[in-house]
Amino acid sequence: MSRRLIAPLALVTLSILSLFVGVTEIGTGDVLRDPEARALMLTSRLPRLFAVLITGASLAIAGAIMQMLVRNRFVEPMTVGTGQGAALGVLIVTIAAPGAPLLVQMTLAAATAFGTSLGFLAIAHRMPPSQPFLVALVGLIYGGIIGAGVTFVAYQADLLQYIDIWTNGEFSGILQGRYETLWLAAAVAGLAYLAADQFSILGMGRTVSIGLGLNYGQVMLFGLAAVSLVSAMTVTIVGMIPFVGLVVPNIVSRIMGDDLRRTLPQIALSGAVLVLGADILARVLRAPYEMPVGTVLGIMGAALFLWLLYRPAPRVR
Repeated sequence: MSRRLIAPLALVTLSILSLFVGVTEIGTGDVLRDPEARALMLTSRLPRLFAVLITGASLAIAGAIMQMLVRNRFVEPMTVGTGQGAALGVLIVTIAAPGAPLLVQMTLAAATAFGTSLGFLAIAHRMPPSQPFLVALVGLIYGGIIGAGVTFVAYQADLLQYIDIWTNGEFSGILQGRYETLWLAAAVAGLAYLAADQFSILGMGRTVSIGLGLNYGQVMLFGLAAVSLVSAMTVTIVGMIPFVGLVVPNIVSRIMGDDLRRTLPQIALSGAVLVLGADILARVLRAPYEMPVGTVLGIMGAALFLWLLYRPAPRVR
């Protein structure tokens, strides 16, 4: 079987399984005969499936773009301050305007995520490219400082319970009417695919990019905006989902190379498969209780990252 068919087949299989996994047992016959089973499928199971797929695909694409912007394979939005910046924006809205619509929360979250991403990018570009692990370490410290600030402000405002929602990504609260704005993240990821060739050139560095005729500053700002929007939407709706933007682009890159025009569809599929698999595990490991998907992905992602570090890269086909 071709490696390119593994992700689509896994996605279809896991998607069907996801629709029938949960506290309430539903069979295919129940969906056809029982109106309550159909209602549950339409109001809970299908929206949750769509939210999981969009989140996984868009975060994986955002991670690939971030790695091109920073020219470092060991960064992703949720570890270098972008996700923490989005949480800061949501916290500011919650304190200043508790009744603000979800769109307002997302807008401010995207703005603060953009600002924190810009800050990390300024730091990363002043660091030696020969020290990739140092860039990742600084990113973790930078994101940790922002996250600590968010936690402190939330503690002062008695909002620590909300911080748990934003920092522990999970899909149990996804219902029809409460996830649809995530389709905007899918649209942003689709726009990023249109600029895939430019991001590939951007990853070669400023001098090479300008020499090839690329508008370096414009593409850089567009990439940051795309990453910030995706991070803000996912943090606002489902919370922080770690490691997806880190391990998925690296795995696909090892197999298919660094041409984003060629690899982005596979990155999106693989990200959706990873998050969907983690979501199913979160539902069955302690059934009838449910674990946060962020916890499951924290364990899976750490294991995959260690595997990436110590396994030799295969030959690109």
